[in-house]
Amino acid sequence: MTQRIDYLQQSPELFKKLVAFSTLVSQSSIEKSIGHLVEIRASQINGCAFCLDMHLKQAVIDGERPLRLFHLQAWRDSTLFSARERAALAWTEVLTQLPPQGVPDDIYEFVREQFSEKELTDLTYAVTAINAWNRINIAFRAVPGVLDKAYGLDKAGLA
Repeated sequence: MTQRIDYLQQSPELFKKLVAFSTLVSQSSIEKSIGHLVEIRASQINGCAFCLDMHLKQAVIDGERPLRLFHLQAWRDSTLFSARERAALAWTEVLTQLPPQGVPDDIYEFVREQFSEKELTDLTYAVTAINAWNRINIAFRAVPGVLDKAYGLDKAGLA
């Protein structure tokens, strides 16, 4: 499979704005470890190989334990995630696959028990950002791993 078009080259200003937005999100009140879980889980749901590859490598570089990454798809049945992480993952899933009736009250209440209003807002922006990247990279078939050296992802040792 080859990339369809180079979206960065075609719309550099929009690309830069999305990078700037994502950078702000990564500096928000949400801890980096949860940010990685959100990025990976949304990318799994959406089937974005490029983002999944990138964010798994970033998580490993930042010290995430491989076993937790292996368990991520089955987080509800795993004992490796805290209540706060479970809430973030539930929020990620419901916002990535919005049900017709919107976000159910029970999920919202579960998440609110773990996150302040500011944190929940920042978490929502984090889910929004990764879903935007997933959709762009899926649409144009971005090739996983091609930017590893440029982004320093080769340090993960997962080539």
